[in-house]
Amino acid sequence: MVQFAVNATRIDPYKNFRFKVLFGGVVVAGVSKFSGFKRTIEPVQHREGGAPSTKNVSPGLASFEPITIERGITHDDEFERWALSVYNPDGAGMVSLKNFRRDISIELYNLQGVKVRAWNAYRCWVSEFTAVPELDANGNGVAFESIVLQNEGFTRDEAVVETAEF
Repeated sequence: MVQFAVNATRIDPYKNFRFKVLFGGVVVAGVSKFSGFKRTIEPVQHREGGAPSTKNVSPGLASFEPITIERGITHDDEFERWALSVYNPDGAGMVSLKNFRRDISIELYNLQGVKVRAWNAYRCWVSEFTAVPELDANGNGVAFESIVLQNEGFTRDEAVVETAEF
């Protein structure tokens, strides 16, 4: 059975600037850049004994690229607190073996502010934390902090469906 989208006449793709990042269902304030999700399947090559001049290729291990999230520096210390769960200058006893991994969600919105797609990434943890970016007295930009998250995979949230646009 062929299923058609609610907006069968839609030809414009969604824009990349209307999104929200959520940690545990809570929206993270001020996120301006999200690097995206990327999965790579390692190709495994092998040859059959009867066909020595050609290689067969089959799928192997999956790997997931780290996720980078940037936001303007504010008094919200969520990035720093999460980063301190895997490294703490107060000593190894301050590292949280229970709470250093989190699932995160990314929601994409259309120009009307309606959620049109969502994805979930699993077992993420902070492998890099930029607390203070390069500062420039001659510049005119925003000071950004960032985290790099290792993850163990992602899926699209199938519960988010396209709705009719007006």
